[in-house]
Amino acid sequence: MIRLLVGLGNPGAEYEGTNHNAGFWWVDAVARELKANLVPERSYFGLVARVNRQEGPLWLLEPQTYMNLSGKSVAALARFFKIAPNEVLVAHDELDLLPGQAKIKFGGGHAGHNGLRDIHAQLGTPDYWRLRLGIGHPGVKAEVVDYVLRKPKPEARDAIHDTIQRTLHALDLLLAADMERAMMKINAKPPRPKPPRPEPAKPDA
Repeated sequence: MIRLLVGLGNPGAEYEGTNHNAGFWWVDAVARELKANLVPERSYFGLVARVNRQEGPLWLLEPQTYMNLSGKSVAALARFFKIAPNEVLVAHDELDLLPGQAKIKFGGGHAGHNGLRDIHAQLGTPDYWRLRLGIGHPGVKAEVVDYVLRKPKPEARDAIHDTIQRTLHALDLLLAADMERAMMKINAKPPRPKPPRPEPAKPDA
């Protein structure tokens, strides 16, 4: 079961619409879906919401520490409420996926993502769930830093937001940690429209 949903990003208006904030966009969308209000909590260095569910409380978190110190916020909340790393799901921007794609992953490396790197360090393990939201790659490694802090082009932004909406259809599965079925739902292509039915032949006059 997932007890803590984290979205990664940078605080402040200047970063609001940038690629690196895709995780914030996701938690914002989840909060709207669950009718939860994120409020500043100094003890956890972030914006926090508590959602009371039948299975127990679910926490939403947007660290306000800036990306490089995301783990400080995640670890503070997880430790206080005795949430195990495998009960944590972190949504973040993913260079290796195109806008419009999303993938679920458990454990593994941080692939140079500074937010994940700090969460690894602060939790003392890489064994937590990640929801990777594709933002695409600029094509040149030297341009990555500028790219993640830029706003996506309108078509890419729309694709990312469409993906976020698609993941919400799988939210109950994600929270139940039924990741295989969640992934099938997130990756499912929309049904193709049926061809129009032929009109009945008119009788000869």
